[in-house]
Amino acid sequence: MRKDAEVYLFGQVMGSHSFLLRDGFLQPDEYSEIAEQYFLPGGETGTAATVLNSLGVSVKMDGTFLGTEVGPMLLDFYKDKNVDCSSLYVRNDDPGVMDYVVISGTVRSPMGRFQTLFASGKRWWSIPKEEDIKGCKVAAIDPFFGDETMKAAEICVKLGIPYVTIDCRHDTELHRNAAINVVSKECTSWKYDNMPVEEIFKLMQAETDGLTIITRGGGEMLYGRKGEEMHRMKPFPVEVKSTLGAGDTFKAGCVYGLLKGMKDEDLVRFASACSGVAISRFPLPLFPPKLSEVEALIASNR
Repeated sequence: MRKDAEVYLFGQVMGSHSFLLRDGFLQPDEYSEIAEQYFLPGGETGTAATVLNSLGVSVKMDGTFLGTEVGPMLLDFYKDKNVDCSSLYVRNDDPGVMDYVVISGTVRSPMGRFQTLFASGKRWWSIPKEEDIKGCKVAAIDPFFGDETMKAAEICVKLGIPYVTIDCRHDTELHRNAAINVVSKECTSWKYDNMPVEEIFKLMQAETDGLTIITRGGGEMLYGRKGEEMHRMKPFPVEVKSTLGAGDTFKAGCVYGLLKGMKDEDLVRFASACSGVAISRFPLPLFPPKLSEVEALIASNR
């Protein structure tokens, strides 16, 4: 690990139990055969770290406390990768944060105890440290952790480090100060009560000088900046094996594009190609997109 990582990531890092089914998705009162199952690093930040490492970027990540089950698995996974986990706190009084995801092609269903965890009133994530962020060139900040999320963003603003975030409303400081905000279809449905997506985009576009991207699963993406027209881009056509981690990989692609100084259109295309490669294999942590694969997918769809 070089002294200063190129990218700082703060947010959800956890252990993910994934189950790929053989013959279609779960049906009530019917048996389902598990084709493959794994226990690997996950979460928006954990997945982004894995993808960025595969793209050749050095990472320092912080966020969710680890535990007696998640910690050993995760630290062992990253021990030979250019991902600095030294700021992650490992607790010895619980197994750590985990989710369970059932997958069949384009359909998946995640399960966990996140509502219970957030309702506990206890902090189960780290406090960002300026010394961790200071030497980095780009950051990515998940929006889930309240004051600590805002502290990470404030440090980035203070140090002049551009950051990528996800699923933030137009009327938040996290959105206003972001270099890029990637907003998912799930977020627009939940936080905007099914308002037309073009109207949501206009709201978001007006509140930041950064790049707003709205993804819509297999539908057209919308992207642009304040004062620009709204741009559209279709995702890459690929054979889908699993959509688990698609959005997190898109975020990682945006971080890479920002780090490399890509123009907006090229950045969105690169992030989309990263996601396209990711959904064509399973499990993503063991087979993350390589730069050559992403470039090849882009070249094949010129």
